[in-house]
Amino acid sequence: MEPRLNLVKTSPKAYQAMLALEQVVDSCGLERSLLELVKMRASQINGCAYCLDMHSKDARALGETEQRLYLLNAWRESPQYSERERAALEWTEAVTLIAQSHVSDETYQRVKPYFSPEELVNLTLAIGTINAWNRLVISFRVTPGSYKSRFAELEAKA
Repeated sequence: MEPRLNLVKTSPKAYQAMLALEQVVDSCGLERSLLELVKMRASQINGCAYCLDMHSKDARALGETEQRLYLLNAWRESPQYSERERAALEWTEAVTLIAQSHVSDETYQRVKPYFSPEELVNLTLAIGTINAWNRLVISFRVTPGSYKSRFAELEAKA
């Protein structure tokens, strides 16, 4: 599959805006490991190969286990995830699939005990951001496989 265009070269301002949003997500205070799971789950739902490649590499570099990455698509049936992670994954699915059923009051009530109001806003921003990345990358056919984790130096020390 051939890339359709280079987002960075075609619209540097749009790319810079996305990077600025990503910096807010990175510094929002949520656990890095939680953010990588959320990014992977949204990318699974959206079918974004590039983002799955990227975030699986980042998650591994941060110490995530292969088993948890393999089971992520079936997180409800696996005891591998904490209650906070489960809440984040449920919220990720609801926000990512918002056009199908909106985010129900029941989902909100199940999720909110695990996050402060600020964390829940930041989590929602993280989900919205990865969904935007997924849409850009899928639409312009960015080729997966070449990404090198920005956390690779952490992995090398482990």
